[in-house]
Amino acid sequence: MLLLENIKLAISAIKANKMRSFLTMLGIIIGISSVIAISSIGASAQGAVSKEFESFGGGYMYLSVNWQQTEEVTQDMLFSVDDIDALKARFPEALRYTAPYAYAKSDVKVGRTEAELSIMGVAADYNKFSTNIDILHGRMINKRDVEGARDNVVIPREAADKLFGKEDVIGETIAATIMGNPVDLTVVGVYQIPASIFTQLDTSSSYSCYMPYSAISRSDELFSYIEIFADDNKSIEEQGNAFASYMQRYKDVPENTYTYESAEQQLSQINTVLGYLSLAIGAIAAISLLVGGIGIMNIMLVSVTERTREIGIRKSLGARTNDILTQFLIEAMILAVIGGALGTAIGIGIAAIGATLVGVDIVLNISSILIAVVFSAAVGLFFGLFPARKAAKMDPIEALRYE
Repeated sequence: MLLLENIKLAISAIKANKMRSFLTMLGIIIGISSVIAISSIGASAQGAVSKEFESFGGGYMYLSVNWQQTEEVTQDMLFSVDDIDALKARFPEALRYTAPYAYAKSDVKVGRTEAELSIMGVAADYNKFSTNIDILHGRMINKRDVEGARDNVVIPREAADKLFGKEDVIGETIAATIMGNPVDLTVVGVYQIPASIFTQLDTSSSYSCYMPYSAISRSDELFSYIEIFADDNKSIEEQGNAFASYMQRYKDVPENTYTYESAEQQLSQINTVLGYLSLAIGAIAAISLLVGGIGIMNIMLVSVTERTREIGIRKSLGARTNDILTQFLIEAMILAVIGGALGTAIGIGIAAIGATLVGVDIVLNISSILIAVVFSAAVGLFFGLFPARKAAKMDPIEALRYE
């Protein structure tokens, strides 16, 4: 009952000075809302990045020459098509997809419309493994395209709209230049990539297209990278190390000549950077909580001075030191908790608006919200302790004499 009475007294005191109480809570509100908004936006960004990397498909990696640890890269260290076939023969179940990294760029023109194509060389059925490609019309590059080194191309919907003014352009041809030779590319497929935060940020004027890797590379060409989709039910690290070790033995090159880099590793690195960034910015924002705590201490000291006679009367009527201490501590904590609750609501609102503007799903960091609210109460307790002790230690006779 005494606790309930102290809560009522605290609320009455806060209501009696609404503007002063609000200004006192403002530091807490700003601090809590900043911490929650930043942590939630950071968690949302991590979720969006994770979702985007998942769209590459499970088990995605590159096997490459270890440029950092290899002093001199010689021709025999690079990969040939035969080397890739040997790797597939050694790991028939683990290697779901392999292709040499082949890339070409070409300016093209259809009628009076010009565009730039960034052409990626792929093996058959690439879209079955890279799940961020949706075929709208036609098909993806198949086995016959690769074996025959056919000049077939799969283009994005945006390129079809720009070059031909329509979406379904299967069978149309595009004049391009590949490896210095003029070729007529036949469109066999039109695709789209599902909208994501990365597609919104992409400002490139070049259109990403797909062709058989055999059509944009020479038969005797050597490659620095092998694109791989490994078994996504097994450890990517173990498989990557196994692929690199086998190629070193097969090609009889020094240890650590080859390495791998997976989408999983890249995601981990990005999440680590985003996590540290959110933590650093959140820590800076949390400084305002200390400012808010000092504001609470200041206003409670003013309140103690204003209510000196009230304290004297309560003590003369039998109130104990602990009763007075509890009364002012509760008042300070209520100020902090109300500020924390308002800050939480505002922080969640800011995070929701920010996530909506950039087109990602909001992820609320529940642990950060709970920590922020508990911390706000702790701030009220800590910074309210000194004024409360000052009030509790007042001599009742001196308090009653105070004017």
